[in-house]
Amino acid sequence: MKGQLKVSTPAEYIAGVDEKRRADIEALDKLIRQHAPDLEPCIMMGMLGYGPYHYKYASGREGDAVRIGLASNAGYISLYVTASDGTCYVAESFKAALPKASIGKACVRFKKLTDLDEKALIELIRAGAKAADTVS
Repeated sequence: MKGQLKVSTPAEYIAGVDEKRRADIEALDKLIRQHAPDLEPCIMMGMLGYGPYHYKYASGREGDAVRIGLASNAGYISLYVTASDGTCYVAESFKAALPKASIGKACVRFKKLTDLDEKALIELIRAGAKAADTVS
């Protein structure tokens, strides 16, 4: 995946992003840090992450994830919000508020940051930071 870089710090990730997307990734990083200050920035799976945690299911399956992840891919930017409000993934509940984005269960994909409503994006970030840890 293009969004995965061989880096060890968030600053290295941002510096390694293609120049045409770097400003958007920098702005998203700033928004996430500002509106979810308790989520520790990190690199996980070669992507920029915030709020790392370890999970373990009753089945014995376990692993590591982040509450919010960010990746610059070949054709779009991906914002992963791997949290649930108890009924659905948080990202899914923002489909109407972010109509220019393609939203799956936990992923918001968009071409450029200006395609998104900033207030809705901030709400999504805050909701993702507060919701329960979830991975499927």
